Amino acid sequence: MQTTNEIRRSFLDYFASNGHEAVQSAPLVPYNDPTLMFVNAGMVPFKNVFTGLETRATPRATSSQKCVRAGGKHNDLDNVGYTARHHTFFEMLGNFSFGDYFKEQAITHAWTLLTKEWALPVEKLLVTVYHTDDEAFDLWKKIAGLPESKIIRIPTKDNFWAMGDDGPCGPCSEIFYDHGDHIWGGPPGSPEEDGDRFIEIWNLVFMQFEQAAGEIVGDLPKPSIDTGMGLERISAVMQGVHDNYDIDTFKALIAASEHLTGVAAEGDSRASHRVIADHLRSTSFLLADGVLPSNEGRGYVLRRIMRRAMRHAHLLGAKDPLMHRLVPALVAEMGQAYPELGRAQPLIEETLEREEVQFRRTLSNGLKLLDEATAEMGEGARLPGETAFKLYDTYGFPYDLTEDALRSRGISVDKDGFDAAMAQQKAAARAAWKGSGQTADNEVWFDIAEREGATEFTGYTSTSGEGRVVALVKDGKEVETASAGDEVIVLTNQTPFYGESGGQVGDAGTITGPGGLAIAIVETAKPLGRLHTMTGKVEAGLIKVGETVNLVVDVVRRDAIRANHSATHLLHAALRNRLGDHVTQKGSMVASDRLRFDFSHPKALEAEDIAAIEAEVNAEIRANDPVMTRLMTPDDAIAAGAMALFGEKYGDEVRVLSMGRSNGGKTYSVELCGGTHVNATGDIGVFRIVSESAVSSGVRRIEALTGEGARQWLVGREEALKNAAGILRTTPEDVEARVAALLDERKKLERELAEAKKALALGGGGAAAAGPADEEVDGVKFSGQVLEGLDPKELRGLLDQAKQRLGSGVAAIVAVNEGKASIAVAVTDDLKDKASAVDLVRKGVEALGGKGGGGRPDMAQGGGPDGSKGADAIAAVKAALAG
Repeated sequence: MQTTNEIRRSFLDYFASNGHEAVQSAPLVPYNDPTLMFVNAGMVPFKNVFTGLETRATPRATSSQKCVRAGGKHNDLDNVGYTARHHTFFEMLGNFSFGDYFKEQAITHAWTLLTKEWALPVEKLLVTVYHTDDEAFDLWKKIAGLPESKIIRIPTKDNFWAMGDDGPCGPCSEIFYDHGDHIWGGPPGSPEEDGDRFIEIWNLVFMQFEQAAGEIVGDLPKPSIDTGMGLERISAVMQGVHDNYDIDTFKALIAASEHLTGVAAEGDSRASHRVIADHLRSTSFLLADGVLPSNEGRGYVLRRIMRRAMRHAHLLGAKDPLMHRLVPALVAEMGQAYPELGRAQPLIEETLEREEVQFRRTLSNGLKLLDEATAEMGEGARLPGETAFKLYDTYGFPYDLTEDALRSRGISVDKDGFDAAMAQQKAAARAAWKGSGQTADNEVWFDIAEREGATEFTGYTSTSGEGRVVALVKDGKEVETASAGDEVIVLTNQTPFYGESGGQVGDAGTITGPGGLAIAIVETAKPLGRLHTMTGKVEAGLIKVGETVNLVVDVVRRDAIRANHSATHLLHAALRNRLGDHVTQKGSMVASDRLRFDFSHPKALEAEDIAAIEAEVNAEIRANDPVMTRLMTPDDAIAAGAMALFGEKYGDEVRVLSMGRSNGGKTYSVELCGGTHVNATGDIGVFRIVSESAVSSGVRRIEALTGEGARQWLVGREEALKNAAGILRTTPEDVEARVAALLDERKKLERELAEAKKALALGGGGAAAAGPADEEVDGVKFSGQVLEGLDPKELRGLLDQAKQRLGSGVAAIVAVNEGKASIAVAVTDDLKDKASAVDLVRKGVEALGGKGGGGRPDMAQGGGPDGSKGADAIAAVKAALAG
């Protein structure tokens, strides 16, 4: 018996040997199709190739594509576990021709693989074709040799495929396997076709027409092939079983569930084990592809799948969380084909355990209240919608879980009443918002958010994708279109553009679309905390509400922002390690070219502190440890050691970011943060602190650079050093010694100059004097001088020497430096009763354009801004002395 893994491998090997490129499965989040919740068919990753928006190097491909059907119009959730072939997660085997081979070769490949490579009995196979597709009908007769009775013409859309109302379309040909007359059912097209005897195993789609507005308008220039074969279905056929849950992969997972619960997969427990096995696969693969449980969008669907499985674990009597303990069994079965499962195993296990612990509390409380509310109800009764809403709103008990819990008792729920209660709550929230002082500009976003719901942010795992335009806002009002030259705010149902919040600037990039549409997005905001609005100018074309557009983030800018943001987390940890636990974040700004981090600390950092902090951050960067993200409640996150960051508003759930090396079981940095970050610390490159300063009392600020910004800064410093070395006529290595020598030489010259000026002053005048020395003023000897370039500190010493020379008299000296002047006046002791040095100096200061001046009666000093008035200052002192 071939295992599921062997069947997958042999399918891919067959087509690879026939000229097809074996392509890895795309992630489950379809960034190239905003109309889909998850990838639900093998052709989804190739959609843009089939429509001509993209080209491939090779015209043939083959893949085993991960698929999930659990949300939107493709929703099999409620049937899973109770039928033989419904799954939330399945694998779609496919081969694709992009304008290369067509019907004949596609049919030949299918028949060769099934009957020759896999040796399926021909008598067990039959096919269908679209009722007007005579070409396919004849090819099946020619290639497979099937009688006409086994080539069934189907006139319905079951055998005609279309990508949508516009785009490629064409007839299908489906291959069925007959499981035998012991199972009820008839062939396709018969009254008993809904039975389980004849099972579709492969669908061949012949893309040959172009359609517009639901009508065929012509032939495709390059007809193409898209096929899809469910791996689980073909494995059941090849392993000789009728039920998909009896194939080896599911048997292993169910056996693990039986072992851990101690309950056999029999009777009423059979469906519960199947639900657990199926949902284990979908939740684990979604988590591995970056989807985290939340209360909206894809995260809500993931949580709903999780909780359905966890409720069935509860029904089986599992006393402790079960799902996370089954992950090793899944990795053992599928990890080789999908290595992302192994890489994400710790995250998957941790998330499942945390969700199940939380859900068990919700389940216990909710079921108790539900039992009380329905105690008097019998089969056929209806639970009031208000009661279901109270369970949801007050106790977190989801509506679908209420329905599921009451289904076995035959009790329905008043959905209209539930919706009415929900609408009433929204109306109350809107009224409260209007009365909260919010600006009128935000009201347009409130209306849009109420109508469209939150934006699905895909930017944690992607920097490009498609989105459906749900609103356009121009000049504060909603519009239906915007054309070239318009400045417009664009809102799509999903986007990789991060809206500015938590200190991180919003993304920039481009939006392109049909008709040559091009918009340069310059900023992304996050009004109301749940919308990501992209602002830009339409450079070409026309954008319309309802159309699908391509969204591309400026990756270089985003990478720089991510590096700076992750560096703030490492910096925060390093500051606390170096300075103490009193350090907490008081604000931050994360841009593409720099980061700014404010923190509590009472004094300036010493140079050695800055050096140590920078070295510690760079050590964590060089360690290149992966950056891990988890989703937790705020209380659980803080209890686990995460730090809440300044300026963030936290809801019921938060993203917990862990980075850096582990020491003694404690990760270097664990913080609550909703921003975008590097995948590993090494992606930051390098970290450099460029300044440390005060913001306010007790708050300091560090500005720093990372990556290319830091490199360019260091290059600039090196260039400046080289230029300085050139000016100094030395090498960069000797600049320090050369500067020190020059400073020593300068000090020596300054001393010599000062001595020369002293000598000049003591010499009684000369070229620098403002007037004759040692003249008499009102019978008193007077010496007055103006000296250029004299250090004011030298004035008192010079005046002491002047007093000694005079014996009895008054001396005044003005020192002029860089346009300003200082004046000092000395009076010998025998004249202090006749003249006051303070009074005299103030007259001189006034002449220099200043005010005041002070000292003692025998020595006083002051200054003024106008050094050109030195002579006037001496004259003013003389005049005052003369009385």
